[in-house]
Amino acid sequence: ICLTKSDLITRLAQKFANLHGPSNSEITELGHKDCELCVRTILNSMVSALSKGHRIEVRGFGTFAVNNRPKRQGRNPKTGESVLVPEKKVLHFKCGKDLRKKLNL
Repeated sequence: ICLTKSDLITRLAQKFANLHGPSNSEITELGHKDCELCVRTILNSMVSALSKGHRIEVRGFGTFAVNNRPKRQGRNPKTGESVLVPEKKVLHFKCGKDLRKKLNL
């Protein structure tokens, strides 16, 4: 099963719609548009921080960081010719302890 951004927004909106009750009377209902704005804001903030080289830590979930891969000599598998692979930045995710425990139940 794949959870898309729109699925996440829909689930979040449904969760807030179901929170109404006597014990949660102070919580206002968040509509689909509000949830979409929240999800987009969070993801855009993460992309912005990572593109600036910052590290993102979400306790219990994991850590996102940008690693540099140095340039290297590679090989074209079709022709066997040697090619230069340029330096690049790659995203690295390290799973948090709580998430790792839940995955390995």
